[in-house]
Amino acid sequence: MGKTCKVVVCGQAGSGKTALLHQLLYNNHIPGSTMFSTLEDIYVAQVDTDRGQKEKVHFYDTAGLDPTKPQLAKQYLSFADGFILVYDVTDRVSFDCMDKLKKEIDRSKEKKEAIVISIGNKCDLREVKQVDFTLANKWAQKEKVRLWEVSVSNRHSLIEPVVWLTSKITQPQGQLGSSLLLLVVVCL
Repeated sequence: MGKTCKVVVCGQAGSGKTALLHQLLYNNHIPGSTMFSTLEDIYVAQVDTDRGQKEKVHFYDTAGLDPTKPQLAKQYLSFADGFILVYDVTDRVSFDCMDKLKKEIDRSKEKKEAIVISIGNKCDLREVKQVDFTLANKWAQKEKVRLWEVSVSNRHSLIEPVVWLTSKITQPQGQLGSSLLLLVVVCL
């Protein structure tokens, strides 16, 4: 086990950040259950990387951002090793928030390199989907961000993005490639 990773989970209020973490870490989220607004929570987990090593990860579950002014607290921008940008595929405004968040992260990175991924949550709600996968994929390619569509009701869909992110963050120096491979997990 190497360093402890610090991952900030952010997105608009109601996008499913807390539900995603509860299902991923505890397998105890019941879709449709009442969720309460998060001010800030920190979760600690052991994540198996793609190299077969367990790494300690602190997940910082942030308060839902105001869609008119999505701005993270400055402390998150300075210490994070990685970011998970969460949007709700049934809410176009939550997706538009991702672009503003990514630009804010890029502006404040300074010398610290952080890995950023994006997760489109609630992909099982196809009949009310407002964010087309093609649109999200184009944005992700332009921003050089890995993209996954997931459903909190399918815990398995949540594991791959977190393993990938943790593996990238803890990858030995000199092995961080500049190539981008866009991997997509689509709900079935």
